[in-house]
Amino acid sequence: MATTKVGVYRKYHGPVLTDDSGKPLPKGEWPSKRVCSWAVRWFGSEGNRFSKSFKTRKEAERFAEEKQAEVRAGRADPPPDVTLREFIQEHKRVMRGQIARESLKDQLRALRMFMDHVGKNTLLREITPRHAESFVSARLASKVSVATVNKDIRTLKRVFNLAMDPRGYLREGQNPLGRIKQRKQAPRTVRYVTAEEVKAVLDAAEDTWWRALILLACTTGARLGEIIHLTWPDVDFEENRIRIAGKTGGADGGSWEPKDHEGRVLPAPAEVLLLLADLQVGAEEGRPYVFVPNWRWRYIRRAQEAGRWDDSRALMNNLNRRLATLRKRAGVAKFTFHDLRRTCITNWARHLPVHVVLKLAGHSDIKTTQRYYLSVQEDDLEKARVVQSEVLGFSGLTQK
Repeated sequence: MATTKVGVYRKYHGPVLTDDSGKPLPKGEWPSKRVCSWAVRWFGSEGNRFSKSFKTRKEAERFAEEKQAEVRAGRADPPPDVTLREFIQEHKRVMRGQIARESLKDQLRALRMFMDHVGKNTLLREITPRHAESFVSARLASKVSVATVNKDIRTLKRVFNLAMDPRGYLREGQNPLGRIKQRKQAPRTVRYVTAEEVKAVLDAAEDTWWRALILLACTTGARLGEIIHLTWPDVDFEENRIRIAGKTGGADGGSWEPKDHEGRVLPAPAEVLLLLADLQVGAEEGRPYVFVPNWRWRYIRRAQEAGRWDDSRALMNNLNRRLATLRKRAGVAKFTFHDLRRTCITNWARHLPVHVVLKLAGHSDIKTTQRYYLSVQEDDLEKARVVQSEVLGFSGLTQK
């Protein structure tokens, strides 16, 4: 069995020096008179010997200390070589089903952009923080928002952590994004959609389907993907509730998981449930999804039967684009389905305890709710002004 001790040795260079008589110097005099570098040597799990050279003894001893800890932990073998392209292919394969589909799409998108920047055949262990800084700089130069670049940094940092543990392609501390800081950005104003704006869009809506979709988004705070994946068993008409839950697939539908696998039950106004009941009346038999129209469901079934459909495809496409057309027709300023979600969460926060808002929103951290979803309205500012006036007693301060 190979030894588990990591050793530090001199590594001499060039021919052996001679004394005045032409005889080779004895080995005892080599350290002080012969040029050398320093080598760290250790054995792998199968008895293979590995070594790494350093210019100075101090560098070699520092590395040897780190390597000795790895050897004791059973990580004597160097990480296997894998290209960035191979890593992405593996990541797509092993993470499917472990994280939400949209999260995996975000990770693969960021990884592919990073691969285009550094090269698909670059070894994972050769990617450095310099590559990461260059990628961030290129993204900023492409005129994308700082928020988008920061999202790329967070996403890539998380993925390269997986390359360290559990996959073992990188050593601890070798995450190229590990020390890359997110860029500073001004706080983003949350788009709050007023009741008047919602009513204007509803008045311009084409049919019950659109009115139900918009009202459900702005009264339950559900994400668009969660709404599109609602099935009829998820709708509780008696209790006025909808259930956000993962789908296991089967003959009538595909597999799907909500973001972070977080299921929850949401209250829905009776008016919204009435619209859903109208949609159910017109649903073809066997169609499981509430907001997948009959024509779209027939297309999906044909694709499934022909083997041309997989769960990574969207049940519905271009909904925000179609909402934009509807919004323009109503003469309402720009907003998205996610803005309707933010509006709902803001409304909750003004009347409900924060822990209830956190649960209904499907967030794991209240900081996310506070940073990205809560909007300060005009009446909030007015209330703040009145509070300060009353506390300071301005009427008495200003009277002479």
